[in-house]
Amino acid sequence: MATDFSPEILDQLLAGGSLKPEDLAGEDGLFRRLKKALLERALGAELTHHLGYEKGDPAGRGSGNSRNGTSSKALLTDDGEIEIEVQSWPRKFGQ
Repeated sequence: MATDFSPEILDQLLAGGSLKPEDLAGEDGLFRRLKKALLERALGAELTHHLGYEKGDPAGRGSGNSRNGTSSKALLTDDGEIEIEVQSWPRKFGQ
């Protein structure tokens, strides 16, 4: 996995002028928001792989195994608790 980020992506993340330390590492700082976004994206991709279709794809309609909204979960991370939104779905009988 690549560990470098393009200057354009970094510029977007750091947009908004001069940053204070809390803007990066504070309670609602960039690092925590980035961790939350990455976790939610990874879980969404895992669900897509498990179900076999993308979010919003008509293939899931009426299958009995489709996305069914989200729920909040609290994760304890190395820098404190983070609330994430997890996509949920009803499981087919027997799974």
